[in-house]
Amino acid sequence: MAKVEKSTNPFKVFSKVAASSERKVIYMDNHATTPVDPRVLEAMMPYFTTVFGNAASRNHAYGWSAEEAVEAARLSIAQMLGANPKEIVFTSGATESNNLAIRGVAEMYAEKGKHIITTAIEHKAILDTCKYLETKGFEVTYLPVDHYGQVRVEDIRAAVRADTILISIMAANNEIGTINRMAEIGTFAKERGILFHTDAVQAIGRIPVNVEDWKADLLSLTAHKIYGPKGIGALYIRRKNPRVRLSPILFGGGHERGVRSGTLNVPGIVGFGKAAELVRELLPEESARVLKLRERLHQGILAQVDEVTLNGHPTERLPNNLNVSFAYVEGEALMMSIPDVAVSSGSACTSASLEPSYVLKAIGVGEDLAHSSIRFGLGRFTTEEEVDHTIEMTVKAVQRLREMSPLYEMAKEGIDLKTVQWTTH
Repeated sequence: MAKVEKSTNPFKVFSKVAASSERKVIYMDNHATTPVDPRVLEAMMPYFTTVFGNAASRNHAYGWSAEEAVEAARLSIAQMLGANPKEIVFTSGATESNNLAIRGVAEMYAEKGKHIITTAIEHKAILDTCKYLETKGFEVTYLPVDHYGQVRVEDIRAAVRADTILISIMAANNEIGTINRMAEIGTFAKERGILFHTDAVQAIGRIPVNVEDWKADLLSLTAHKIYGPKGIGALYIRRKNPRVRLSPILFGGGHERGVRSGTLNVPGIVGFGKAAELVRELLPEESARVLKLRERLHQGILAQVDEVTLNGHPTERLPNNLNVSFAYVEGEALMMSIPDVAVSSGSACTSASLEPSYVLKAIGVGEDLAHSSIRFGLGRFTTEEEVDHTIEMTVKAVQRLREMSPLYEMAKEGIDLKTVQWTTH
């Protein structure tokens, strides 16, 4: 079997598969997904070919080898979280993990209560699951966040009722990168005897994550955000103090201790385990390097463009996240003007919508600025040269678009646009 070179940058082959483009496109959308690290791919390859057994086949060597690989990956992921391997349940991804956590708690503890607390800026996998539960008689409190995107612990405290069975708060927001005060929230939930779930998808691999430090009872994660393959995720489920019990949402076969039935994706799980190993090995150095690149990008733009607003917390944010609004520039037009740079105007799961980001609206960003926002997501393979090219392309595009904007011209002339009486014909 051919070996994959560890030094291979996955973006070197991008132009061969991109939509009829010979130029290299700089990838700045690592919140949406990350490329599979070549070291992860190398670890996975045997499990597509020679070691192809079903991990549930316990009567022969093919099954034993697959099961051994799965358990090694489970240990690697548990170590990344400071958990016990028996607390890791494999799923198809974070969306399923979130569904399993929230619906699983709701159905298992319905007799105890039917009230759930979350925030208004959670990922749609959380919000839509909560909306579904509301149709089944559950009540959900959607807490507001401050102008940085952080939920206030006092608001959580005030929302708790006698029938509250679950608090679900994301660790870090997927659009603006703001990090919540997880240890403080988890400690409060523990004091009140309420189960605490966190969607930690964006936090894993970017900041230290430890389920004991956070007092998390349930934690959702996925491989493709940490340079692993798509289609494989996991849910951490606490086994003691308290022992969390969930009603399954998939039935048949009783895999994963009866919590999640279905033949295990062995190659994906092996890749997930390798990706987790790399996180443990690289996190401090990688986060510091990416943070430096992000600041280079931010300051490079600010040095040449005015009327730029940072969205999210200035310091308590993911090191790879830069979400900014360019006043008097339409975000979609800006993205189309920098085709050599892959960026996003929001979450990949909602980018098809013409509505302004619900996250930006929730933190008080006006509709005009919300429509002018761009999310840059840096990653493991981002280089200084790519950052500098992104600055150059972005600055040129913003300046060109503003030259065509009468609103920008009026604002520069000192006209208060809020006082203008617009007429229609």
